[in-house]
Amino acid sequence: MRSTSLRIVMMMVLGAALALPALSQTGIATGVPASTAQPGVLTATAHALRISSGDLLELGVFDTPELTGKLRVSEAGDISIPIAGAMHVSGMTAEEAAAAIERRLRSSDILKNPHVSVFISEYATQGVTVTGEVRNPGIYPLLGGHGLLDLISAAGGVSANAGKAVTLTHKDDPDHPEIVLLDTKPGSIAAGVDIRPGDSISVSRSGVVYVVGDVTKAGGFLIEGNERLTAMQALALAQGPNKTAAENKSRLLRKTTSGRVEIPLPVKQIVKGKVVDPLLEDGDILFVPSSAIKNWENKSVDAAVALTTGLVIYGRL
Repeated sequence: MRSTSLRIVMMMVLGAALALPALSQTGIATGVPASTAQPGVLTATAHALRISSGDLLELGVFDTPELTGKLRVSEAGDISIPIAGAMHVSGMTAEEAAAAIERRLRSSDILKNPHVSVFISEYATQGVTVTGEVRNPGIYPLLGGHGLLDLISAAGGVSANAGKAVTLTHKDDPDHPEIVLLDTKPGSIAAGVDIRPGDSISVSRSGVVYVVGDVTKAGGFLIEGNERLTAMQALALAQGPNKTAAENKSRLLRKTTSGRVEIPLPVKQIVKGKVVDPLLEDGDILFVPSSAIKNWENKSVDAAVALTTGLVIYGRL
């Protein structure tokens, strides 16, 4: 008798142990405290797709074929249900619409115990617009739940001069766009941003400054996000001036509303800390002339702008 009871207890314990994984898969709490979640990281959750004008619904009523069929949502957001008449469904999820139709059939004494299913087979506004600094801007279909990075990837990824900021505008709340910093790391906020049908995604363009003249590697250099480059940092990105450069005769050319202005940039004095290292702005040109050029004082602006014509890959001039 004791052995039989012992076997029963062991079977109950084993059954409880086997049930634990199933409980965790169905979303029931498994004893992990909420405080263990990573702070500042959003969890990717698919947004419930809602019915809107122009959508095509597949209505199914169990054991009642005369009420089953495809219904197009009108401009007013209504569908016309056989026998039951017009019903407003815009803004509902498929599950909410099914429950509302069941209530209508029951309250109208059409069916005593209806079982209704609603499937959105065609979204009129399922496209998501992706613009800005992506390789293939356009409108991309959104079938099912997809995140921000999925849509940017569908548009061919970001371009070479894309910034970190992405503006997300929801169709149902166009006056409150979200600004998200682009980050492809797993678990990042960008990876958890929810995209809905009709939304718009715009990838920002990064600022760029140019370093030209008698330097090792002339080019355009991006200013990421809100970060700013100083003149010496930009010169370092260009791998510094050549031995033949007239460093203390360098110029910073800046475009203003009244035209380009020329600011003296004594590099050697800045390095020694005797002159403040200025912050550069988008579109600035740092020009380091060669000591071999005669009368450069009268030609520095024209020479610097001419040197940047081969660096139009950023399209900022």
